[in-house]
Amino acid sequence: MSRHPAADALLTLLLALLTPALPATALEQGPAVDVALVVDGRTLALADGSTLRLAGLAAPPDAAREALEALAAGGPWRLAFDGAARDRHGRLVAHAYAADGRWVQGELLARGLARVQTLPGRRALAAAMLAVEGAAREARHGLWAGRDFAILDAHDGNWPRGGFVLVEGRVTEAATVAGRAFLNFGEDRTEDFTITIAPADLKPYMAEGGQVEALAGRRLRVRGWLDWYNGPEIAVSHREQIEVLDP
Repeated sequence: MSRHPAADALLTLLLALLTPALPATALEQGPAVDVALVVDGRTLALADGSTLRLAGLAAPPDAAREALEALAAGGPWRLAFDGAARDRHGRLVAHAYAADGRWVQGELLARGLARVQTLPGRRALAAAMLAVEGAAREARHGLWAGRDFAILDAHDGNWPRGGFVLVEGRVTEAATVAGRAFLNFGEDRTEDFTITIAPADLKPYMAEGGQVEALAGRRLRVRGWLDWYNGPEIAVSHREQIEVLDP
């Protein structure tokens, strides 16, 4: 989609202001790589035959393709690793700098072409990524302007059958039962939305200052994969998946 040159210039300026520099000391610095092909919104084929997955993002397959192709056309990217360099499928998983120094993840988030999806072992830049996503959401950039990234209401009962989603609502009950945490968003535990934290994840969650019972009555935003078990549910594995929205 073409835009007026003045609008492009304004967007470039806004992105420069919104997108933080990638903190060099936070990650293990990796090699320079050449991108051969953009496979989807967060997967790229490299010239050496490797596959790169952009760390920390959930992106629709096609929404970010044009932006990634433009960033790749400028020259080699430099990688930086947050956790293990490769996943169990042998793919590189990294944050990336474009040739002009732009942080690729920050660029996609600032343009509203991706959402933050951290993992327990890959969280070093979670706060910076959430801040950029939040600014893009408030400004309704990219997909935030339509239904693609719409935040679901925990209380309205209008649920998709799955997928990566953001949900907001007020917790009606918070409890820990047999080592598993439950944050319920309605009176009917068999139908209303619930956040769960498995016993294996609850211990590190609490050790990092995470709370369960104290979240009763608080308004939250949670992100993750929507599943169904006695109603819609998101299983949380680490603190960055939950944002407290009220003071």
